Amino acid sequence: MRKYWDNSGRNPRDLGAGPQLHPVPASVSLGGVAIAPATVLAPMAGVTDTVFRRFIRNLSSCGLIMTEFTSADGVLRAKDRKAKRYLHFYEDEHPISAQLFGSNPQVMSEAAKMVEGLGFDLVDLNLGCPAKKVVKCNGGSGLLRDLPAIAKIFEAVRAAVKIPFTVKFRAGWNDQDIVCVELAKMAEACGLCAVALHARTREQGYSGNARWEWIAAIKDAVKIPVIGNGDIRMPEDACSMVTQTGCDAVMVGRTAASNPWIFRQIAQYAATGRYDQPAEADRYEMIRTYFSMLIEEQFPDAPGKMKQFASWFTHGVPGGAGLRKAIYEAREAPEILKRVEEFFEKRLGGVDAAAGEIARPGSTTMSTVVV
Repeated sequence: MRKYWDNSGRNPRDLGAGPQLHPVPASVSLGGVAIAPATVLAPMAGVTDTVFRRFIRNLSSCGLIMTEFTSADGVLRAKDRKAKRYLHFYEDEHPISAQLFGSNPQVMSEAAKMVEGLGFDLVDLNLGCPAKKVVKCNGGSGLLRDLPAIAKIFEAVRAAVKIPFTVKFRAGWNDQDIVCVELAKMAEACGLCAVALHARTREQGYSGNARWEWIAAIKDAVKIPVIGNGDIRMPEDACSMVTQTGCDAVMVGRTAASNPWIFRQIAQYAATGRYDQPAEADRYEMIRTYFSMLIEEQFPDAPGKMKQFASWFTHGVPGGAGLRKAIYEAREAPEILKRVEEFFEKRLGGVDAAAGEIARPGSTTMSTVVV
């Protein structure tokens, strides 16, 4: 995946400068829940835990955040601590959606009730995960081969909860079995409040190009809001998707992990045709903030999480290979944070020359990119 500081190899669907593109909508209503702006942080296993969600919400203009995809069976098992951790959130995360996966309508409906009781604003069904261990249990994208089974889940969950119910799915199992339009129509008929399409097949996984024409086809087929997902790597891509498909909102996944500023940049680009790029001091403060949040939260395996994100956050940083090596060799979370601070303060001289202090994200050190 191209990182945010690499502007080479522009997305082939990019139509050009801001004035030629339709901006991402300022808001969208999902079953009465206002999402403003109309941008969504995609649910990502191992990424969108409560710390990362709050980190994104505080850093950028993201309209809706989603949990990691969570097993409905796990939610109903009292001893499943992992599921409980996945569904833990704070008040400042609203609006927030809980994403569940499973294949049993009764289990799904009961898990959805629990999600509603926990105070989530929305509940979402995962029909997109391509992981073999999920698919073999007929979960995630595995259900795309059985539309009648999906209809039963739709009906059971819709009858069980009053909060908005949505679904995220892929175009189909493979290119010979594209079901996205039929599935979207079925979701609308069953009373779901919105659909989100990752415009790839299960067979593709995360390879190849997302087929945005499938998003457009769904938009033409249903009246409920359509959320587009796939290959939004830069702000221009988000506006290109809206222009080409007419979708009501855009969902960003992997790019948000490598460029946490992406949602702010999308809002800037939609409004002005330009957006800010972070300076090195901004990047330092971003890393320090996220790592500090992990420590303060006493996040399970905080060192592992720091090392995971270091590969994204430090790629492209001058001398970043040495910093990553120092991070990977450290054992404790405070030691990792200390090594980050020592690295950047040595590079920046302890202060930012323009602002007189280490700049925080959104400060005047961020340079404007005119496109």
